[in-house]
Amino acid sequence: MSNLKLKLNLAALQHTTQKMKGKNGEIEVLVIPIEANHLFKGEKGLYLEATAFELKEPKEQNKQINTHLVKVSLPKAVYEKMSEEERKAQPIFGNISIWASESNEAPVNESASGSDLPW
Repeated sequence: MSNLKLKLNLAALQHTTQKMKGKNGEIEVLVIPIEANHLFKGEKGLYLEATAFELKEPKEQNKQINTHLVKVSLPKAVYEKMSEEERKAQPIFGNISIWASESNEAPVNESASGSDLPW
C-alpha cells in the first residue's frame, strides 16, 4: 500500500491573519472562525470534515503524484440550500498525493506566561 500525503490550503477557509504577541515577540497568526467554516467540536478536538475526489488523470508535481483533490464537506442542510453554481464554486482545499516515507515530528505546544500565545 502507498503512503499518501495530504496538503491543505488553510487560506481556502474563511479566515483572517493578524499579528499577536508571542513568546519571542510579535508573530503572524491565522484566525479561522469555527461556525463560519462548519468546524465541529468532538470529544478529543476540533474537526473539519473534508471529502477527497479522485482525479481522472493524476498529475505529477515535484516528484509526487497528485491523485485526489480535497474540498470541505458541508452539512447537508447547507449543501441543499446552495445553487449548483455555488456548489461548483466551493474552493479546492487541498490535494492528496503518493509520496515516499519521511519522518515529521509535531512541535511541542508549551504554555508561556506574559504573552497572548504559547509559541
